[in-house]
Amino acid sequence: MKVVAVIQARMGSTRLPGKVLKDLCGDTVLARTVSRARRAVLLTDIVIATTTTLADDAIVLESQRLGCNVFRGSEQDVLDRYYCAAQESKADVVVRITSDCPLIDPEVSDRTIRAFLNGDADYASNVLDRTYPRGLDTEVMSFSALEIAWRDAREPFQREHVTPFLHQNPQRFKLLSVTGDEDYSHHRWTLDVPEDLKFLRAVYSRRVDANDLSWRDVLGILEREPQLVSINRNIKQKAM
Repeated sequence: MKVVAVIQARMGSTRLPGKVLKDLCGDTVLARTVSRARRAVLLTDIVIATTTTLADDAIVLESQRLGCNVFRGSEQDVLDRYYCAAQESKADVVVRITSDCPLIDPEVSDRTIRAFLNGDADYASNVLDRTYPRGLDTEVMSFSALEIAWRDAREPFQREHVTPFLHQNPQRFKLLSVTGDEDYSHHRWTLDVPEDLKFLRAVYSRRVDANDLSWRDVLGILEREPQLVSINRNIKQKAM
């Protein structure tokens, strides 16, 4: 069974243009995300799904530097881009990770993938009932479920955000929520605005090899230095 992570990435961003190629303590945000995702033992492959716009030539070059396969598709219809990338990679199981999550945790991703594989589900994720920090988001779906969404989703937000069609049709898909033992959902570890980048740089600077940071290591840093949380505490998540 081929389990493929499709990481969506593009240079366009309304709140922080070019965010995924910003420097994060000596490497790009995209490189940090890929490096951490590669440590997930249940992943077979990683594909970067970017767009056909000229600006995203930079994403292609960076992906090639990282040794990742690249698929280029629609900028607006992200669901189509995602489906076509999964189809081209011959994925049986598709894992959705976004490139603005440079603290993505392989242990958490593996836990979500394992729950999907063991749970006879069409879709499993740690975002249906959020208990993990925002920025550890991992969504896992069968290729057949993704194909149905690609075929039947009609609303613009369903096409832009890839998985809402699955969430909104529990009568058609078996959905599995993966949660932790405690609720850490108030933590914000994703990248959308300059304050997020400042926070992530602060966290990364605390370790020489920050790619080995586990999500619990990050919690430990924040317990020792609670002032770091205030850097991006007041940022509101962009509405879907």
